[in-house]
Amino acid sequence: MSEATLPKKKGFQLPIAVRIEPRISETPFWLSPLLSLVAVLIALFIGGILLSLAGADPILSYQHIFKASFGDWYVFSDTLQKATPILLVTLACILAFRMRIWNIGAEGQFFLGAWGASLIVLLPVLPEDSPSWLFYLVMALSGMFFGALWGFVPGFLKAKFQVNEIITTLMMNYIAISWNNYFIFSVWSEGGFQMTRMFPKNAWLPRLGDFAAQIPFFRGMTTHMGLLVGIVAAVVIWYILFRSPWGYEIRLIGDNPKAAKYAGISITRNTVLVMMLSGALAGLAGMSEISGTVHRLQGAISPGYGFTGVIVAWLAKLNPFAAILASILFGALILAGREIQPSGIPKMIQGVILVCLIASDFFMRYNIRIERRKEA
Repeated sequence: MSEATLPKKKGFQLPIAVRIEPRISETPFWLSPLLSLVAVLIALFIGGILLSLAGADPILSYQHIFKASFGDWYVFSDTLQKATPILLVTLACILAFRMRIWNIGAEGQFFLGAWGASLIVLLPVLPEDSPSWLFYLVMALSGMFFGALWGFVPGFLKAKFQVNEIITTLMMNYIAISWNNYFIFSVWSEGGFQMTRMFPKNAWLPRLGDFAAQIPFFRGMTTHMGLLVGIVAAVVIWYILFRSPWGYEIRLIGDNPKAAKYAGISITRNTVLVMMLSGALAGLAGMSEISGTVHRLQGAISPGYGFTGVIVAWLAKLNPFAAILASILFGALILAGREIQPSGIPKMIQGVILVCLIASDFFMRYNIRIERRKEA
């Protein structure tokens, strides 16, 4: 007697199937900014949950952050002041990241730029009665030179010996900070305090408040000329990346190094040059901060601008113009950190935003398809 064949019992299956496929077609132009916006909103939602778990009211906390940063023209001026070094450091990161060089050393290049600019005043290279325009120019060139020098070292090691630039740039941050501290605590210390003497006023970048006699509305506003420098730098970096032959080489190396090498593009030369220009921009950020804000060299000139620039660069999706708006957002978070308790809340929000931005890149690389399962 033959045995009957029983049908196999299937396990439970959802009526739909989710497929993840690499993107083959070109990404729509609107997808990148949309994903950035969604990532920020999700980060704020997650931050609200964490605030609730800590016993705070998330709505009131966000309202206070907004009021402390955008509540009136005067606090908005302070926000723009904080956004200025972030913008320049972000541009430094964007330039390097476009070529897939992970410059994590913008913080150290920022400090070396600040030191180089201070050198002009404190050595002194220029006499104190020099005209303001000469101080601005020479301090900016010196800050960019030393920032570029700090970018040259990891760029050269990467180009010649394939040394991981993440490690070298990160380690050089600590060397730069220690270098600055040596001069702040010893060589240039004012009376043994942890700062140098005040720069002469003709070495200060002009603020909006300096024009209050002509325009009373500007009275008390702290935004300085460094913001204009940052906006001009954004235009220049955009032109280099998207309208110049050199920018095409940078993007091609970042997208396909083998194709770039086959086309005769020197990866070694471009690696060094890009790291030097990236360092120069971060050095210019250091110059603008000490000349436009603190007016002396001291240890606490950066609340982590170099590392913030990495986050802002990803938020801006490596777009120099989007970096302007993103820098203002993070300038607001840093400014609000002075009034929010505990003070780590703004940094927590920054970290959550970075995680969400990294996660959003998944949707730039892959399509998600939801299909109805076919009946067997």
